[in-house]
Amino acid sequence: MQREEILLSNFYDVQASLAAACKRAHRDPSSVTLLAVTKYAKDEDVLALLRKHLLQDVAESRVQQAYARWHQNPLFAPFTQVKKHLIGHLQKNKAAKAAVLFDWIDSLDDFETARLLSIHAPQGKILRALVQIKLTDKASQSGLPLAQARRLAAQLKGAFANVQICGYMAVAPQGAGESALRRLFGQVADAFKADFQQVPHAQLSLGMSEDFVWAVEEGSTLPRIGSLLFNRNLEGI
Repeated sequence: MQREEILLSNFYDVQASLAAACKRAHRDPSSVTLLAVTKYAKDEDVLALLRKHLLQDVAESRVQQAYARWHQNPLFAPFTQVKKHLIGHLQKNKAAKAAVLFDWIDSLDDFETARLLSIHAPQGKILRALVQIKLTDKASQSGLPLAQARRLAAQLKGAFANVQICGYMAVAPQGAGESALRRLFGQVADAFKADFQQVPHAQLSLGMSEDFVWAVEEGSTLPRIGSLLFNRNLEGI
């Protein structure tokens, strides 16, 4: 198989798994959006899926890398309709550039960063954001414990006219088993339902390539899929 054929096969396999998870959970598949994590993907691979009009939402973790791809590479210029999400920790000194480049900031974890985004967002632009919840004890992991994240979300709701808080994002602990992950995903999903039920464009971003099926079954609306799209079956090709 050619590289593009494998990429397409990977994409449709993920879509089939998402649909099956939705069916098991008695959810409408249209309530779940695939967030393609492109941060480690080759430009040619991302472009192959973009040209087939398969990606509506993409995720990057570094502002500079995303800027080089989406603002400096002319091959990406036609794809203005694609929503760009920042899923990595946002340093305050990068807030100005992030406010221009991204449509969604999925890793917000303090009030001041939201204020800076509001100051630097282009006139007329509404930035949407998710508060990041920390589900591990790792010091290097960004985000806030669930209770603190909920307090921050409450503080941010309505605080800035051009930064709309739309939900939560969380990264699961590596190596945890299914029961532990389902319990954590369920806790975040319960908080999301309580805090964002009436919020327009609400999103709950749980699950990555290794655990997205469980996350969707527990209520995730925005699973983040990278390696299953851009790494699977592509070694050496």
